[in-house]
Amino acid sequence: MQDSGKISLHAVDVAAGKPARGMSVEIWRIGPTRQLLRAGTLAANGTFEAPSGGIGQYEALFHIGAHLRARGMDLPEPPFLDVASFRFGVADAGVEYHLPLKFTPWGFSLFRGA
Repeated sequence: MQDSGKISLHAVDVAAGKPARGMSVEIWRIGPTRQLLRAGTLAANGTFEAPSGGIGQYEALFHIGAHLRARGMDLPEPPFLDVASFRFGVADAGVEYHLPLKFTPWGFSLFRGA
């Protein structure tokens, strides 16, 4: 039987008041070896998803600094917030693990959503 779960990301730039369309993201499976599950950019509504890859440890990377620069924001070098990393565990490969990210150039909040 194949797992039907997924990992979904959703990022919102709260300073701009809109989804982070085009932000580069990556989902990695962490184990004996590090394996890229999926990489790409957020859709117009700020979402991105991938199959869960099974029970285990994962890491989501959000490339916030590059996204803000692409929007024309003048950031210091290095930026205060560049890549946000979130490590999490998947205990049930048959359900969705939804990770909403709310961010500004100076901080972020990330949690498991519904």
